[in-house]
Parts: sequence; structure tokens; C-alpha cells
Amino acid sequence: MSEDAIRLVTIGRIFRRRWRLLAVVAVVGALVGYGASVLFPPRYTTSTSVLLAGQWEERELLTQAEIAASSAVVDRAAAALGRTGSELRDLVGAKAADGNIIKISGTADTPEGAQRLSDQVAQQFVTFAARIAGDDTDPDAAAEPEALRQKVVQTNRRITDLANAADPGRTVESVQARTELEKLRTTLQAAMKKLDEADPATSKANLVVMGPAARPTGEAPPTRRQLIAAGALLFLLLAVVGHLAAARMSRRLRTEPEIAAALGSTLLGTVDVPGEPPAHRPEGRGPRAWIRRLLGVDTRWDLPTPRTSGDEASRRIRYRRVCARLRERLPAPRRLLVVVPDGDDIARRAAGQLVAEAENDPSASSSNRGHPMLRVVGVSVSQPMVPDRDVESGALVVLSAGSWTAGELAGIAEACADGGHEVVGIVVAGTVRARPTRSAGGPVQDAPLALAVRGHATGGSV
Repeated sequence: MSEDAIRLVTIGRIFRRRWRLLAVVAVVGALVGYGASVLFPPRYTTSTSVLLAGQWEERELLTQAEIAASSAVVDRAAAALGRTGSELRDLVGAKAADGNIIKISGTADTPEGAQRLSDQVAQQFVTFAARIAGDDTDPDAAAEPEALRQKVVQTNRRITDLANAADPGRTVESVQARTELEKLRTTLQAAMKKLDEADPATSKANLVVMGPAARPTGEAPPTRRQLIAAGALLFLLLAVVGHLAAARMSRRLRTEPEIAAALGSTLLGTVDVPGEPPAHRPEGRGPRAWIRRLLGVDTRWDLPTPRTSGDEASRRIRYRRVCARLRERLPAPRRLLVVVPDGDDIARRAAGQLVAEAENDPSASSSNRGHPMLRVVGVSVSQPMVPDRDVESGALVVLSAGSWTAGELAGIAEACADGGHEVVGIVVAGTVRARPTRSAGGPVQDAPLALAVRGHATGGSV
């Protein structure tokens, strides 16, 4: 395949020539997205903030977030709501935020359910955190800090008694003793302050729920609109990728050397055919043909945009040159078949103009050799059949580029050989955007056309 299939201009050509099909595919994708939204009901999400008082490190906040979303907390919340922990485990989340805050989120089918779930999980988290901080620890271990405080109080009293018993300020030794006792009192007070700050029962267990969760007003993503838009976009993308993949895997021959090699003959030249609106093209009948016309798949999209050609006179020069090359290849004037693949409208129109130019060639009357008589026949590429050699002895193949594979063209060449016709040349036709014709000289359509369509021949009809 040509590299043209991977250019951005090719994608634009797909949208321009297959916009009806792409629109239908996008609508189908939107319906699939709507169906997915029906199968998966909307969800609502809200969150509750829990403040952790005191000094907390980042890793400690992450640990608390993991505890808030753990099964121990979720199972307690599920029991309070009359549900099971397995149902809520995937609907609860927790993360650490700035300012020693743990955000606990809950998701449910209704806004009220999401609000209740988030509040209940936050309440169970505060209760569970208080328990593991020291409220339900071993009584003996919990009594040890209190006994230490009593010892410190007794020591402070003893220091006060010793300070009062010392001779207040009369001797240097008494002053030094009182000073040492006050330092000891200060050290004990500082130690007790640090002990109180380090006590998990007084600092780490101080968790506060910062109000109830707000009732959500909108659905949690993916919403129904998002599913519909995603379905339409996904199907549209798949359609474009499918077009590009089909073009990449296409085996249609696009260049003149490839076509000449497949038919085993010589290229006589290329001719131009003015493009026609799709409405003037022959169409099939039946529901399938109507659907193809409706979706726009009855026309090729991978053909390049026709270039602008010269006027009618310049296009006729190409046909005259092909006729001149054809006369040079023939040893004597004879009749030839102009073989056109069925369904190739461009080639059929080019063959008609080629026959007209051969009939009206002004050099025919002055040339001793004359010119060949041409007759157009259509050949099916699926079951090619060419009339047997009778009055015509030779075949001229006319076709458009990018329409046929090497195997199909080889079948046409074999059909010509079976009918006793040598392929004397190949003419490749292409569409162009025509300019207004010149005033001098009549148009080529006024010339008589020597066309023979579906004539009878030995070996079957063509």
C-alpha cells in the first residue's frame, strides 16, 4: 500500500468522504455507552474530614489513612449500617491531606447513602484509633505512668521540705543547697511535661470529626454523559483505524509499472476523465445498494483528490498520443478489443473517448497504415471471459489505478490469452477536475462512439 494511508490528509479524506458512515458509527457508539450506563447505575461520592491534633509525621498520617480504610474499621461501619464488609470494602477510601487531616470518602447508589457511609466510617475510625492509642490497653501498663507522676509529686514535696529546712541565706552552703534543689525541681517538671506529651492517651487519641459529610449533588465519574461521549468517541476512532488498516492491507495496484507488470504488457499512456458527481453514477438496486448509497460507502475514499486538468483540447491530446503509440505497435491495421473491467466507470468513459478519437483521427486519411478499429467489451474480474478471436485480433486494456489487485489483472490477461488475443497495450485512466472547454472545436461527446456492449461471442457472453 502507498504511504498516503498514514498521512493526516488521508484522515481528513476519510471524514470528508465517509462522514455519513462515521456519523452512524458514532451514534451506535453513543447507544452502546448509554446501555453501559444503564447496566452500571450512577454512583455518588462524598467525604468526611477527620482532624488529628498534635504533632504528626507524614508516615504516621499515611498509617492513619490505611487504618481508616482497613477492614477493621469498614466491618464495624458495615455492621452499624446493616450491611457486610465485603460490600463496602471497595466503596470506602481514605487519604492524608495537608494540615493533619484524613479525608474519608464513601460511594453509594444514592446521595443519602454516600453521606451515611462516609460519616459512619469516620466515626468508627475515631473510635478505633482511640482504642489502639491506649484506652483499652493493659491496666498494669496504664498505671505505670500514673505511679511515676505520684513519685514525682512526692519528690517535689520532699525538695520543698529540704529547702525550708536549710538555713535560708545565712551561709554559702545553704544557698548552694537551695539552688541545687530548685534545679532538681525544674528538671523533674520538664521530664513530666515531656512524659505527658509522649503519652498516646493524651495526644495521639485526640481525633476530631470536622462536621458531617456534605450530600453530593452530582454523580461520580464515569457519569452517563461521559459514558455516552466515550462510546461515541471510541467507535469513531475504531472506524477511522479500521479504514486506515484496510487501506494499509489493500493489495490494489496504484502505480503504472505495477499494473503493466501484472498484465504483462506495455503502458501506452495515461488519460484524464472529468470527474462526475456521485448522483450521475450508475447505482445498483435493492436494500443493500440503498443502504450503501445512504452511508456513502458506494464510492472509494482512498483515491486521492482529483487534480485540476487543462481544457477539453488538452485532454484530447492525450488520447491522440495513445492512438499514435498504438498504431506504432501494430504491424498492420486491424481490429482490437478494448477490454474494460466491469464496475470501472472511469475506465469505461475513458475507453469511449479513446474509441471516438480513433474514429476521428485526422491522420487516418493520410496514413498508409490507417488506424485500428476499436470495440469496447466489459470483462468481469471475478470470472473473466473475453470473446474468441474472430474479426478482432488483439486486446487493449483500459483501467483506472488503485482499483484492482495483481491477481484480478492477471486473470484478465489470462482470459485474453484464452480468447486468442494478445494484450498489445495498457491505458491507465484517472479522474480530474475539468475546466471550461474552449469555444473552438466541438466537444468529444459529439463524435460517434464505436461501442459494443455485451456482444455475443464464442465461449459465452461478455
